Amino acid sequence: MGEKLEQLKTHLYRPLDLNYAAAVLGWDQQVFMPPQGTEARANQLATLSGMAHEIFTSEKTARLLEAAEGEVAGLDYDSDEASLVRVTRRNFDLQTKIPTELVVRHSQATSKGFTAWQQARAASDYAQFQDNLAEIMDISRERAEYLGYVDHPYDALLNQFETGMKAAQVETLFTALKTGLAPLVQAIAAADPIDESFLEKREYDLERQWDFTMLLLRDMGYDFQRGRQDKAPHPFTTNFSSQDVRVTTRLIKNRPHSAFFSSLHEGGHALYEQGSPQKFDRTPLAGGATLGLHESQSRMWENQVGRSIPFWEHYFPIMRAFFPEQLADVAFEPFYRAINVVKPDLIRVEADEVTYNMHIFVRFELEKDLLTGALKVADVPEAWNAKYREYLGITPPDDAQGCLQDVHWSSGLVGYFPTYTLGNLIAAQLYAQAQQDLPGLEAGFARAEFAPLLNWTREKIHHHGTKFTAPELLQRELGQEISAQPLLDYLWARYGAIYHLK
Repeated sequence: MGEKLEQLKTHLYRPLDLNYAAAVLGWDQQVFMPPQGTEARANQLATLSGMAHEIFTSEKTARLLEAAEGEVAGLDYDSDEASLVRVTRRNFDLQTKIPTELVVRHSQATSKGFTAWQQARAASDYAQFQDNLAEIMDISRERAEYLGYVDHPYDALLNQFETGMKAAQVETLFTALKTGLAPLVQAIAAADPIDESFLEKREYDLERQWDFTMLLLRDMGYDFQRGRQDKAPHPFTTNFSSQDVRVTTRLIKNRPHSAFFSSLHEGGHALYEQGSPQKFDRTPLAGGATLGLHESQSRMWENQVGRSIPFWEHYFPIMRAFFPEQLADVAFEPFYRAINVVKPDLIRVEADEVTYNMHIFVRFELEKDLLTGALKVADVPEAWNAKYREYLGITPPDDAQGCLQDVHWSSGLVGYFPTYTLGNLIAAQLYAQAQQDLPGLEAGFARAEFAPLLNWTREKIHHHGTKFTAPELLQRELGQEISAQPLLDYLWARYGAIYHLK
């Protein structure tokens, strides 16, 4: 590594470390912090975020970055050195458009917003969160204006999570997905219903659920020497380096599979972060490349792996040993069909694979209207319920099961939701390729053999860190562009078999 690049890298330690320290406080806020700590935590996070932004966007960073660019000129595009400078430049150009004052306000608003959301959700009272959301949306509009856009303010915010993606591209992909899903949803609705009463009407001990999730995480390859699992109101994954990657889950007495799939989902995120090369730690190359790619890893482990027949051929006998009274009269096929039942659900994170993306369509459309002012913050509950009737045919009975169910808006993650569906699309593309490259892949799941898939994703995705955007990575590793068709093919094949569709 050249002298100029080494100087840039050393300089970047400070803002990166400050951001990781803020992430530790954010993790604590969602997992352990007492409610009265909100005001102090908001100030602490604002201070750290403001300091990190000031250092990263400083004239010194600009000088060091320009010098490093000259030093790596001519190096291969794929090289670590050229990639570090390229990614730093992209981040710098974005962050220098945003004033530090706005970063501080954003941090304070979201810290307070998270606590307000928790309280409003517990009380199922949107009014307790409405003013916080109004402030967060105002800041999001300001952020979009500072970042700049051509067609829609949503483009500026989406680009923070999925580099280069625009709302119009999302709409094209979503339209293709809606068109392909509609006949599948109709065919399933006309099929014989699946009995899931043994899940919904029986209680499953929470401690045993917890122990089962820990077993799943260990088996899939999550390294507990570099991570831990805790409980949170809304499951999430966070990390402070590749050596400290933490997951959370949520336990529900009459939905044991909710915790299992949540842990598999968050475990998929964690495997991506733990698979980031340690040499990238404390550099902009560490971690996942885009939120869509990140989500592809979590959704692949949750769905393609965790909802498959071979997976449960191994784990159903183990689950029966954990819950002998609840499952003594349940055979394998009814159990497998029950955990894959397709029916509209009020809660996104509990949704089945077929209807899941409908939840994302709702949020994407509402966010766009909130940004432009076409939808007023005060009218969110009514608009939310109308969208749920349109896309899922159900109406939330209260705010907690409606517009307050997700943590994202309270965290200021406006422009984030499309990455969930993009992740589903990419997951299907990656998994189809893995099946071609790894004969007998799924047969191994019946023996809890997940190393082949994990090693494949480490080679194809994880070891690149943030060096490539999602389109670059898909083209490089698969020779493909992002597409809805592989996901549609997968869903038709799996659920056609489960529902005995012709």
